[in-house]
Amino acid sequence: MKRWLPSLRRPTLVRRVVGALVLAFMLVAAVLVGIDYLQFRHVMARSPGIKSVAEAMVKTLSHTPDARDAALVVSAGAEQMNRQRRGAGMLPGDLLFQLRRLDGSLVHASPGLVGTRLAVEAGQVAVLDIAGQRHWAVHAAEGPWRLYVAEPCLTDAEAIRLIDTGLLASLLLAFPLVLLPLCIAVARGMRPLSELADRVSARDAHDLSPLGIVPRHEELKPLVAAFDGLLAQLRQHVQRERAFVQDAAHELRTPMAVIAAQAHVLAHTPDPDERQQAGSALDQALDRASHLSRQLLDLAALDHAHPSQRQVIDVAQLVQKVLARAAPQGLALGLELSLDAPERLPCRLDSIAFESVLQNLLDNALRYVPANGRIAVSLREADGRLTMTVADDGHGIAPAQRERAFERFWRGDTHDHVTGSGLGLAIVQQAATRLGGHVRIEDGLDGRGVAFVLAIPIER
Repeated sequence: MKRWLPSLRRPTLVRRVVGALVLAFMLVAAVLVGIDYLQFRHVMARSPGIKSVAEAMVKTLSHTPDARDAALVVSAGAEQMNRQRRGAGMLPGDLLFQLRRLDGSLVHASPGLVGTRLAVEAGQVAVLDIAGQRHWAVHAAEGPWRLYVAEPCLTDAEAIRLIDTGLLASLLLAFPLVLLPLCIAVARGMRPLSELADRVSARDAHDLSPLGIVPRHEELKPLVAAFDGLLAQLRQHVQRERAFVQDAAHELRTPMAVIAAQAHVLAHTPDPDERQQAGSALDQALDRASHLSRQLLDLAALDHAHPSQRQVIDVAQLVQKVLARAAPQGLALGLELSLDAPERLPCRLDSIAFESVLQNLLDNALRYVPANGRIAVSLREADGRLTMTVADDGHGIAPAQRERAFERFWRGDTHDHVTGSGLGLAIVQQAATRLGGHVRIEDGLDGRGVAFVLAIPIER
């Protein structure tokens, strides 16, 4: 028994459908009982069954002028009807009869009505208290007789139980007739889903090809399409990461080879000039390898798998700090750095991603803008969007090449003399996406160079 309990507790669609069907039957039963109960109350208030009994019996008595014969007829009729009521076992108490002449003299009375005069208007249904119990009472008159009939009132619980008895049998008969086809339909309907699950579980873990299934059932087509779409995204992701690893290995191979060669020279050459040249080349190779490694780590940190950490910062102050750190390098290269921004601009955003965008755009400008050039940074906020522009008057990027500028390890063919990894703009795009915005390329200062425009939504 304990072994079956966990499986019974697990939710299944079949169990849910059966539960929904049971609930539907209960709701239908409740509605039907309510309707029947209201109809029952309406009938008992206007034309109860005892009214028909009284009218039929008094019509029979109209042809019996003798009081003794009339009393016998009423007594026999009462005995027969009450025997039937007791046999049914569902109706409370006996019917009570009282027969009087038109002048009011008593001819016959049931034991419960001896000494009691019923005050009931003709054609009306009265509710009277007889021997401490509420009764419906009516009377009918025809010929020389006036007949009174009283019936014990049903309580609400008794009325509902009486209604339920007849209704429950019908529902119990209908339930399996509805349940069986429904269970068969659900079981057969779930079979294609089970077959689909078997096909998926049988696939190799490295198989990212489409399922190759065209389901017949319309309900399964969105599921298969969504699964194939997910596999397509995974294929693209794997291909992109594989290409990224290959490119990273290729990019790292050059500085590693230089480091190995210059380290060999330093270890074996006695010539001071050769040792100095080897040391300088070794420093450059180490710097390039360090820069590449740092940018690879930045890309990993900006991956979508890591949640964005937003906080309120003063963006204007942050930009000033980044520019202040870059100012000495700019002065050494003979470059002019400028900032056009408000004094304060508090915003809620991912400060790490935002700083990464600015730092990489400045690093690119410092590398590629020739001496005596200009680098201008501007910051604006309007209509709930923050716009930052980093523009220069350098060589720029040809319009035909701007679409490829954000590809990983892509470098323009006009900058072979400048060292770099080709990851800076890829990091900028990744960080802009993390910020919920985008970055675009425009013409630079005075129609020369290039300008990178970052636009992101902000909240206060």
